[in-house]
Amino acid sequence: MAHAFRRKNIGEILVTQGSLNPTDLPYVIDRLKSTSKRFGEICLEEGLITEEALAIALAEQFGIDYVDARGIKLDESLLNSLPPDSVYRYRFVPLEEQGANLVILISDPTDVIKLDDLELLLDRPLTIKLATESAIAGILKKGEAASRVLREVSEDFMLQLVQENEKGEEILSMEKISADTSPIIKLVNSTILDALSRRTSDIHIETALEGVIIKYRIDGVLYRATEPLDIHFQAPIISRLKVMSELDISERRIPQDGRFKVRLNDKAIDFRVSIMPSAFGEDAVIRILDKESIASDLKGLTLETLGMNPREMRRLRKKIREPYGMVLVTGPTGSGKTTTLYAALTEIHTGEEKIITIEDPVEYLLRGIVQIPVNEKKGLTFARGLRSVLRHDPDKIMVGEIRDPETAQIAVQSALTGHLVFTTVHANNVFDVLGRFIHMGIDPYNFVSCLNCVMAQRLVRKLCNTCKYPIKHSDADLLESGINPDECREVVFYDAHGCEECNGTGYRGRSAIVELLDLNDTVRELIMSRAPVAQLKTAARDAGTIFLRESALEKVYAGETSLREINRVTFVE
Repeated sequence: MAHAFRRKNIGEILVTQGSLNPTDLPYVIDRLKSTSKRFGEICLEEGLITEEALAIALAEQFGIDYVDARGIKLDESLLNSLPPDSVYRYRFVPLEEQGANLVILISDPTDVIKLDDLELLLDRPLTIKLATESAIAGILKKGEAASRVLREVSEDFMLQLVQENEKGEEILSMEKISADTSPIIKLVNSTILDALSRRTSDIHIETALEGVIIKYRIDGVLYRATEPLDIHFQAPIISRLKVMSELDISERRIPQDGRFKVRLNDKAIDFRVSIMPSAFGEDAVIRILDKESIASDLKGLTLETLGMNPREMRRLRKKIREPYGMVLVTGPTGSGKTTTLYAALTEIHTGEEKIITIEDPVEYLLRGIVQIPVNEKKGLTFARGLRSVLRHDPDKIMVGEIRDPETAQIAVQSALTGHLVFTTVHANNVFDVLGRFIHMGIDPYNFVSCLNCVMAQRLVRKLCNTCKYPIKHSDADLLESGINPDECREVVFYDAHGCEECNGTGYRGRSAIVELLDLNDTVRELIMSRAPVAQLKTAARDAGTIFLRESALEKVYAGETSLREINRVTFVE
């Protein structure tokens, strides 16, 4: 690739452009002597210039065009003419064909060897244009590239494996084949890459009559990732996951649980794997735990980012700042209980008090907080860990989940002896929690004495702002949803078509709906006297509790979500 570059000094270019203050130049040059980083990298790291300014300066230095890549979309037909994983491996965006030349966008023109390799791979001359790294990453993430890689690799995998072994028998020696030649490893790796680019929380690998089906759980709902693979390839896929998770490949009759870690772009991501025997062999669920970052729609972890109603947020904030007692969050799996507790801990953490958590597993890393992972294989259970935590002089404790009477007893005692305890329990609403604890043998008097508040939570999907539209519901539909049509004649309801921004689902991101039971003296007395739930609900409403269905309807009336979505998550009482 012959480019006649007249090399200018990048620092001088930045100063001439007015992007870099001349007084900062000696400092950056001095830093260059003690680090292997480049001039531009140091400037970005120190916040002296913007990423765009660096890209414009590099374009001038190398004599190539700079392109503002915002709004550019991948050309699918052009993409289909390239090797399936090339855009990811070489981090480029194909723009157009100019005769025999292919015009591409890159972010680093200094890596000449990589560009030469790409030219050899594509077997055609390249015309280089420059854009920022974040712009290129955004284009690749929004496009169909990741799903196409998965589709291509899965097709490739099916063809190659059929040729290799027509009976579809498991070949364990395949595990030793390198990533470049093993279609199984390609399939699993591309599935994980595609899932990460789509904000997936879980990957489901299910075996049915039509074959092996890969599904993603996005915003709490399952979607198919590919067409079904041939059923004979179920065993090699599961074996690959077992090898990654250090599980027993030969054991196929009992459930197995494991975990593995993947490093992607200098970021470590943990995965929990659950293998379960089924009628057609074995199924797997992979839980993605991205500890080093909060989801992109959470700009920092606070109660505001959860989308909670401001009225309930004020009530909860008051409770999490009390000096001792128990704050209990309840809801089914995947309802955001742990994230809410993390947000609460982040808000109250000042550095003046010792905060310790015991979790299974540690899902996000919180700065300045001691986090302990449960390890049942080594004997570190919630109960045993909690006893040790209490000897560690904590002020505030978070127990990931109360599963057994022993943990419940220690947590209650901790709350009674001057600690503020945050914890979760699986129950459908705030009143079911009370029964759960009493059923576990906890003394009702001690329990209600230590309890500050109980909060039940669900997550509803938010309508995509790009493709949502007003919709008119019939009176029959409204009545079926427990809504009086006469009371909402002026309300504008919304739904969404589905577009590229939301992967065709009509929803993007989720928001919390909550019911918060504030334990005042009246409610405490009713609980201790084993009063009926109807009486408890009346007292709770008088104390300011808004129930889950009412909280969900507020989101609908505000145009944040749809009626069908809240009917999926809550029911009419």
